[in-house]
Amino acid sequence: MTIKIGIIGYGNLGRGVECSIAQNPDMEIAGIFTRREPSTLKALTEGVKVYSMEDLESMADSIDVAILCGGSATDLPEQTPQLAGIFNVVDSFDTHANIPEHFENVDKKSKASNKVSIISVGWDPGMFSLNRLYANAILPEGKDYTFWGKGVSQGHSDAIRRVEGVKDGKQYTIPVDEALEKVRKGENPEFSTREKHIRVCYVVAMEGADKDKIAREIKEMPNYFSDYDTTVNFISQEELEKEHSGIPHGGFVIRTGKTGLNKENSHVVEYSLKLDSNPEFTASVLVAYARAAYRLNQEGQSGCKTPFDIAPAYLSPKSGAELRKELL
Repeated sequence: MTIKIGIIGYGNLGRGVECSIAQNPDMEIAGIFTRREPSTLKALTEGVKVYSMEDLESMADSIDVAILCGGSATDLPEQTPQLAGIFNVVDSFDTHANIPEHFENVDKKSKASNKVSIISVGWDPGMFSLNRLYANAILPEGKDYTFWGKGVSQGHSDAIRRVEGVKDGKQYTIPVDEALEKVRKGENPEFSTREKHIRVCYVVAMEGADKDKIAREIKEMPNYFSDYDTTVNFISQEELEKEHSGIPHGGFVIRTGKTGLNKENSHVVEYSLKLDSNPEFTASVLVAYARAAYRLNQEGQSGCKTPFDIAPAYLSPKSGAELRKELL
């Protein structure tokens, strides 16, 4: 059985989804759907067509799962519930505090349409969330730590580019090595925001701009930089494009815990990711969960799910017998 995927949106994440589908022989792309003029875009895969969003609903019978590649903070709260009324859908909604509300909105639409939706799929939320859950269940007496980076924060990079006098820029989130080592040693430290991560900015200033003012405004920016030790480096556009054109990321989820009648034994569970391309890895997770959404719906299930609700076997193209033989 071939699962037909509709890719909704075609930025970095959408192109990552297309590449990932090419590596999964049980899937094919039914079409790419964009709000831009379709003639301005060309799919990476020969023969795949790019359509307008207005064409999407008319192709409902040709799409088994729609993977939404829009911006989490703006597009997905509106787009996911809307499309869940028509398709099985998978999204990467990542505003942690708003996940419960997003879940309720999508669940209503999915149940009404007898479709399956899986939200907040990616690596955080997503793979990191699963590892936090597993470690909490196994070590109920313990403490969680999450470190992000080294990697490009796209939201913080956008914030830099909005500063007056900034032509372009990238921001890296970097864990503090000393903090990581304390956690790995099982010391169960308490950290302030500043003690866990630093932020390093690479900025291309406009000609004649006040660099001191730009650096000060970045460092004092609330909700982005003011709570962190932040370094601002001014470089040329050429250097930015040569040295900082990628979108790497990653991080660590660590739980330290105690077992024994007197809590005499210490344990550390650590899961880490080191990603050359944040959007391509996130896309690969989305594609695996699209397989799960399709299978669950074929079984007659409906409603909204999160990665917590999906048994691992649903993600794999391998059969249960193959999984038991090869991976268990």
